[in-house]
Amino acid sequence: MTGKEIAIFDSRSEEYKRPFGAVTGGTKVFLRIAVRSDIKVKNIWTVVLYDRHWQPAWYPMKAVEELVSDYDYYEVEIAFDDTGLYWYHFTIETDLGHLQIFKSDDNDNAVTIDSQFGTGGSPVSPWQLTVYDEKFEQPDWIYGGVFYHIFVDRFAKGSSRSDEDRRAALLGKSKMADRHLRDDWGGQPDYLPNEEGEILNKDFFGGDIPGIIEKLPYLSDLGVTCLYLSPIFKAFSNHKYDTGDYMDIAPEFGTISDFRELCKKAELMGIKVILDGVFAHTGSDSIYFNKYGTYGKGGAWNDSSSPYRSWYKFLDDGTYDSWWGISTLPKTNKKEESYVEFITGREGVARKWLREGASGWRLDVADELPVSFMKSLSKAVHEEKPGALLIGEVWEDASYKTAYDERKNYFEGDKLDSVMNYPFKDAIISFLRSGDGEKLSLTVERIMENYPPFAVNALMNNLGTHDSLRILTALAGKEIKPRLETRAEQARTHLTPAERDRGLKLLKMAVALQMTLPGVPCIYYGDEAEMEGYGDPFNRACYPWGNENKELIEWHKDLIAVRRGNPVFEKGLYRTLKATEGIFSFVRYSEEGSSEIRITIDLVNEKVRIWDLNKDILFDRKV
Repeated sequence: MTGKEIAIFDSRSEEYKRPFGAVTGGTKVFLRIAVRSDIKVKNIWTVVLYDRHWQPAWYPMKAVEELVSDYDYYEVEIAFDDTGLYWYHFTIETDLGHLQIFKSDDNDNAVTIDSQFGTGGSPVSPWQLTVYDEKFEQPDWIYGGVFYHIFVDRFAKGSSRSDEDRRAALLGKSKMADRHLRDDWGGQPDYLPNEEGEILNKDFFGGDIPGIIEKLPYLSDLGVTCLYLSPIFKAFSNHKYDTGDYMDIAPEFGTISDFRELCKKAELMGIKVILDGVFAHTGSDSIYFNKYGTYGKGGAWNDSSSPYRSWYKFLDDGTYDSWWGISTLPKTNKKEESYVEFITGREGVARKWLREGASGWRLDVADELPVSFMKSLSKAVHEEKPGALLIGEVWEDASYKTAYDERKNYFEGDKLDSVMNYPFKDAIISFLRSGDGEKLSLTVERIMENYPPFAVNALMNNLGTHDSLRILTALAGKEIKPRLETRAEQARTHLTPAERDRGLKLLKMAVALQMTLPGVPCIYYGDEAEMEGYGDPFNRACYPWGNENKELIEWHKDLIAVRRGNPVFEKGLYRTLKATEGIFSFVRYSEEGSSEIRITIDLVNEKVRIWDLNKDILFDRKV
């Protein structure tokens, strides 16, 4: 016998578990398992461990009559009241001993653990059940929409500002190091470290908020419904993740009035704006830390009695705790009451920028924010602007994320609305490069099962970001790992004509997947225009205005039109149809069955096909 033949359980089939996936608190969950009839069963239990408890609960299952003669069926109904994570498996007492039924980590099939019959040959784990708050207010304005991620300095220069004004803004009063304005829009960003081995990111190309305002018609025509801006607050670097002042816009990017204008004009076009919240650290050159004296004699570094001193951890050797050892990014104490109040209080950072026009936040390194901080932040954001969006940067399956000895439980209903969907990105790239769709299918099905619907429907489905290779390079480029010593190699390596041609075909298929899988697609600025590049800073080059790939932009627009023209992409369910032989085919359908759209990505014939079973073909093209 094999493990699969002894017992059958499929957590994604209503024959064995219902309702499907995550459930609200208080829901009764039906479970059924099939056991071979020639196994002499004395007792069978569903064993459930709540992740806040040390001991599991054992629920006896009852035998039921079935017509299938080869298997006996056992059922139980269990009420799950408290929000959080539950882990369950099955234990069978037989005349030969106890059998344990777990999930295969390789393919999610049921595996029997017992010395008599073997283990099935793969790592195993219990099944997961996510329970969340049924009172959660959903950010449904983003459902069915399209994100557009802008790295502000590299997107567009506003015509209302001169380079003299930009240079004056850059000079500022920072005593850290000179910053400079480039006059070669589209040139290669600086990438070499200084003599001390530091990379200061001090070259600027002049992109700003007025430039974004001027490009709103382009973004609206593309079909974008939400702008996600990289940090816009005052800071030394071009990337602004080293916050200098949370309460003010970086002068090289514009003014608070410019930001208000952006939000108002975007709203008139059906586009909302969310900001990048960087709360796990500040900049060393900030009003709070003030290492270089830019802000006078105060600040945590200079003054032990500073009100900001408790925000940081100073070490006995005179140094301080910094983010990943980067001295320009001192870590903040997210459990310090005054810091939490500064970010989440009535007059705090989170609420201020929602009042100024933002519709939500994307949280940088969300796993480094304690649960207590996250709860306070979520409460502030959703109280200030009901329906505001709170997205976390999490690179793995966020439903069971544990970091810094703390289970995050992001999706209980009192923390995140959703997350950046790196698992989809990685699985899409893997499928397009290898032709094996099983990993992609498994990844999508696991996310659908583990995440509550509100999180699934707001997933930020990115193909590229400021932290990863440009999607065109990831699909077709040479393998170069983004280490410091390989920066020169990354700088001089570009796609060959053959690689580019192949990459564009794969990119078109990636976009088709991105636009139709569960969640919300997020276009990284310039990906739609054929930009390439390896890791930071080569993935942060300037948008190629005037040199865009117009045909690729039209491909994006047409797929976005299909997406936005069909409500099934807002909250529709998902089912894989085929994931073999270079073909990935799936269906998105409404729960009541009124709409069903099928999508096929055919690597062999280099074709994308989307059709509505109730209507006609929506999209049918060779790449």
